[in-house]
Amino acid sequence: QEWQNPFATWDPQDFCNISEIVLPMDTYWSPPIFILERVNGQNPELNYMVLMHNGSFNSTRPFQVTLTCSLIILKFPFDTQMCNLSIASFLYPAVTDFVMRMRRTPAEMMKDSQSFLLTDGEWKFTNLSIIEYTEVMDDKGFSVVTYVISMERRPTLYVLNLILPTCALYLLDMAVLFGPSSLEEKINFQIAIILGSSMLAVILNNSLPTSSNKPPIIGTH
Repeated sequence: QEWQNPFATWDPQDFCNISEIVLPMDTYWSPPIFILERVNGQNPELNYMVLMHNGSFNSTRPFQVTLTCSLIILKFPFDTQMCNLSIASFLYPAVTDFVMRMRRTPAEMMKDSQSFLLTDGEWKFTNLSIIEYTEVMDDKGFSVVTYVISMERRPTLYVLNLILPTCALYLLDMAVLFGPSSLEEKINFQIAIILGSSMLAVILNNSLPTSSNKPPIIGTH
């Protein structure tokens, strides 16, 4: 965060060439913002800000938060999800008091985010876009900045553990059904295939998120 306070300025030559100082967050006014989609998280213990001699404030506070995100898993495991992270402040109207603007472009933030994202997990961070708009509540407009985060699922593990075994079971089922085996052998094979399909269905059910309105195609067949 960066903001300007014209009442907190001084001439460095009058104070031993001191051009910046570190102060607690409650020393001066700071922007009261929060994340709309936040449901849980840890507040930072770094409650300090840097004040420059020209009245410019700078505060870097790392947050670790859990957000709500609507998932569309119809194309699972080849799905792409988009989640929003909205930063707002409903204490000061945007028209007269408080307006938030991004200092960096989405391309610059995308590059920084990819450099910080070092883990090779299930999701691949693909795109980041920023929307700046005014939210109207009770006939007052409030400044809101929304980060739209796009993530692509890495499907390799699900293909190897779910899709290929499922296809193999169906092919085996067709081969046994139309094969020259006796009726008793076909029944035994069918029972084994049904048990294997049931185990895969249990594994699939434990792997899928439960917050989607539509089940995935692989789960409906």
